[in-house]
Amino acid sequence: MTASPPRQAGVPYLHNLTCVRGIAAWFVVFYHIRSSMPWIPERLHLLFAKGYLAVDFFFLLSGFVIYLSSHRSIAEQGRSAILPFLGRRLARIYPLYAVMLLLTMAFAALLATTGREPPGYPWGELPLHILLMQNWGFTPALSWNHPAWSISTEMAAYLLFPLLILGTPITRASRPALLAGMAGLLALMGWWLSSAGLHNLGQYIVQYGLVRCLFEFATGALLCAFWLQGKEGGQRNALLGAGLIAALAGTFWAIRPEAELWAFPALMAALLFLLAEHSRRNEARARTPSLPMRALIYLGEISYATYLSHFMLFTWFKIALVHHSGDIRPWKIGVFLLLVLTASIALYHLVEKPGKKLFTRWFTRKAAAGRYYADPPVVTENSPS
Repeated sequence: MTASPPRQAGVPYLHNLTCVRGIAAWFVVFYHIRSSMPWIPERLHLLFAKGYLAVDFFFLLSGFVIYLSSHRSIAEQGRSAILPFLGRRLARIYPLYAVMLLLTMAFAALLATTGREPPGYPWGELPLHILLMQNWGFTPALSWNHPAWSISTEMAAYLLFPLLILGTPITRASRPALLAGMAGLLALMGWWLSSAGLHNLGQYIVQYGLVRCLFEFATGALLCAFWLQGKEGGQRNALLGAGLIAALAGTFWAIRPEAELWAFPALMAALLFLLAEHSRRNEARARTPSLPMRALIYLGEISYATYLSHFMLFTWFKIALVHHSGDIRPWKIGVFLLLVLTASIALYHLVEKPGKKLFTRWFTRKAAAGRYYADPPVVTENSPS
């Protein structure tokens, strides 16, 4: 178990959010393997079939924690803080992303040399994947490492985040205004997707995945601004309101499944607020996480590796060990899950962390040479991406 990263003064490390990030990543894993497990109970199968919703949770969470860690430097330093911010985000997501893309390219090249060229690896689209632009509306279908589509849309959100801080009154808006802004964003997203013919958030990812990300990321940022205005011990009304919103959104979604387009993000936003406040209160009481909690925190810390590696690992696993992909024996599923966990740990420690340090060191040297303005790096980021 690794220690939590050091924290910048005034920026809390929200353990609860790290925990749910790990749980959400494994929800995506089971979403992608559910059709290979016909022996699981029907209710569990239906639950895993909703695994795509974990990505919408990630978008909300990402907006929340990016605002928490980076809004102050951009608001205070203006345009000079944009390049350092983008540098930190690239250092966070690109090293592991690049390694998984290279491994997928090697796999596609191997298929080509054996006379098999499946349509899921179009070489002509590769530049878009290298530039993290593959899900910006330029391609007709998901390709290469499919889960990376959300990383592409997150990159778009990062590029627009400074505009949200510098071009809107988010940092100085009142709580009622922020609440109205969140409601407006989710209502507009729901109307947009419903008008396009969507009945759930998992449809038409290539066409509307970017829409989901930008609206939910912005909602997460507004939620963090709202949360930061609350005082320790003085959040009772907000907590009651969040609980009420969660109950209403969940009930409406249960009655009308098509309401998922707005009700699920509303439900998750309320949950995020409750979890963030719970973490803040525990930190104020200087509570040390229990052993199970530390295990969940660690799953959250390696969740980016879990999310980005599991899809291709399942492809390779089926080629190597599976004869009938529609019905994989339980023990083989257990082996695969252990493989994903092991690979996540290895990629986190051998690729993600050293890659981030290497990129940050390179950027710091450029800044020291006077090429860029760089503010002190923020190391406390529970980003899901």
